[in-house]
Amino acid sequence: MILLICILIGIIVGLFLPVHVSVEHSQYIAIIILASLDSVFGGLSSMSKKSFNMQIFLSGFIGNSLLAALLTFIGKKLDVDLYLVALIVFGTRLFTNFSIMRRYYLDYWQTKLKK
Repeated sequence: MILLICILIGIIVGLFLPVHVSVEHSQYIAIIILASLDSVFGGLSSMSKKSFNMQIFLSGFIGNSLLAALLTFIGKKLDVDLYLVALIVFGTRLFTNFSIMRRYYLDYWQTKLKK
């Protein structure tokens, strides 16, 4: 429940604060957001499995974001698009976690409706 409240607060703050990101930093921000979303969806997925652990969530949230930013930074220095690796990996994990949650809640509502 706390996680959902924090997500809503983050969305509201993001919509109403006028933040402008320069073009040179836009790749970093995009990758960090994707890595963060991967961690959030992973946390929500683990909540549906009843195996959520706040320490694992926070370490993954911070670690994934830093690793993704580091990959982007190294890729820019080497003139290689390493951020695409992070995009593919985090994007795939995001959809996997979403499908786990979708199946869980579909099963949950189907059993509720049968009663």
